[in-house]
Amino acid sequence: MAIPADTQTPADVRRHELATFLRSRRERISPEQVGLPAVGRRRTPGLRREEVAGLAAVGITWYTWLEQGRGIQVSAQVLDSVARALLLDRNERSHLFTLAGAEDPVPVRECSTVSPSIRAMVSQLDPFPAVVISSRFDILAYNRAYTWLTGDLETIPDEDRNIMWMVFTDTPFARNLVDRAAARAGVVARFRNSMADHAAEPAWKNLVDRLRRVSPDFEEAWERHEVAGLVNGFKQFALPATGLLRFEYTNLWLGPRSGTRLVGYVPQDEETRERLHRLAAAG
Repeated sequence: MAIPADTQTPADVRRHELATFLRSRRERISPEQVGLPAVGRRRTPGLRREEVAGLAAVGITWYTWLEQGRGIQVSAQVLDSVARALLLDRNERSHLFTLAGAEDPVPVRECSTVSPSIRAMVSQLDPFPAVVISSRFDILAYNRAYTWLTGDLETIPDEDRNIMWMVFTDTPFARNLVDRAAARAGVVARFRNSMADHAAEPAWKNLVDRLRRVSPDFEEAWERHEVAGLVNGFKQFALPATGLLRFEYTNLWLGPRSGTRLVGYVPQDEETRERLHRLAAAG
């Protein structure tokens, strides 16, 4: 029996969406596509439930309950089998695991490369600062204006060209931040949230270990176990020879997952805009 909409929990809604999604994927597949004979008259298009269950090597009762949106336990291994039986592409597979509340054992990996078109876009935003950052907060691309905030990034080793590292160590970026304490707390909370999908990966653990060794402030913030999502907001920098720069920054995602993103800094006031143009004119 259907649950009244006004009493549905988020889990109820997700199970309903999962059931609808599975039915839609099943109904689009013909028996011939999966090597089954088209025998007998079919009242509905696509595969039958028992055919999907057979292809996925799961029980017909279990699969029927899954399509009915019942609150049953679903393992990643079984979802993997169902995804293969339904010929799901990468995006559909990711959607299936998200709706089921399970972690995909073969997730879509984030690409850390930056295309020439993205680099051109970042460059064209000058004299507004812009940077491309990975989910691990590594700096992948940037324009000239961004170096006004961070200093010459070419002088920083590749392994240190990371927002977390630059905020918690003695760098021009950290020194130029107006509210450094708030910036540090925020970046740690966002990084911890992002790391949930990468907790076992050596590169992520190594960055945390390095920061814990060199920065007591990072150690203290890390031990608070605070988490926060990536959001747009405001940031201020005080450049020694330029003065205060106030920005509104925006995250623009460059992929289907919340991973690599382009962050653009737009002047919050006319004074900041004029100072950026003076910096550009000075070369």
